[in-house]
Amino acid sequence: MADLPVMELLRIADDLYGLPLAEFTPARDAKAKELKSAKSPLAAEVKALKKPSTAAWVVDLLVRRESAQVEQVLSVGAALREAQAAMSAGELRALTKQRRQVTAAITQQARRLARDEGLKVTEAVAEQVEATMTAAMVDEDCGRAVRSGLLVAALSTTGLEPVDPDTLAAALAVPAAIGFTATAREAPEPSRPDLHVVPDPDADAKARAAAEERLAAATEEHEAAAEAHQEAVDDVERLSARSLQLQAELDELRRKLADLESELDEVDDELGDAEEVRDEASATLRTATAERDAAQAALDRLS
Repeated sequence: MADLPVMELLRIADDLYGLPLAEFTPARDAKAKELKSAKSPLAAEVKALKKPSTAAWVVDLLVRRESAQVEQVLSVGAALREAQAAMSAGELRALTKQRRQVTAAITQQARRLARDEGLKVTEAVAEQVEATMTAAMVDEDCGRAVRSGLLVAALSTTGLEPVDPDTLAAALAVPAAIGFTATAREAPEPSRPDLHVVPDPDADAKARAAAEERLAAATEEHEAAAEAHQEAVDDVERLSARSLQLQAELDELRRKLADLESELDEVDDELGDAEEVRDEASATLRTATAERDAAQAALDRLS
């Protein structure tokens, strides 16, 4: 395919994947029909565009609504990748913890954006979103794929090896999307009420139901945040206690080492003295042996 058709396909896909999830399929089909009527060679390719998974759509939404924040996360990921090679085991643990904090924060932001679009994100979907953002931080190509805003499937990687190109291509609406940047979009402004419309008698009940739903969602997020905070506090307490224990054991080993070094010095001194005594005894033994052998020889001659 030539460059111009590719760019046109990417532009169309950029528009389609920026729509609310429920609107994607009818909008895609309508666009494909329009292109077919115009005898465009892109009609079949637009029709073949896959509807994104919920997690992929949430990430695509995040990229378009919070492009500056996503760029910051990807920049942090790039800096951490560069620094990782020279890090010690302790620094790597701190690095991993920092990545988890960043991806958890950006995932919460994505969940809020999706909720504003009328989509409640389940824990399972949130885990896929976080795994995708983690992959974007630890793998450069995953980061470029996320930046495109054209994901149709979530990403994941251990970070030990680069993501397989075929796997990455399958997660994108258009394989050529690597290197493409999604168009940033503002959230739609809420519609203004029509003053001539007859008041809804159930407006108060609906508003209360919406407020209760918002409270339930906020409470769920608060409980999750409180649980994560408590886990972090427990980890700090556990590791602090273990650190104190290891420090005490290390101090005891250092004391024992000092005692052993002192004892070694004393034994080395005694060894030196013993070697001198041995050498003198060896000389005396050689003299006595020679005298005995001479006496025996003299006796043998007299016999």
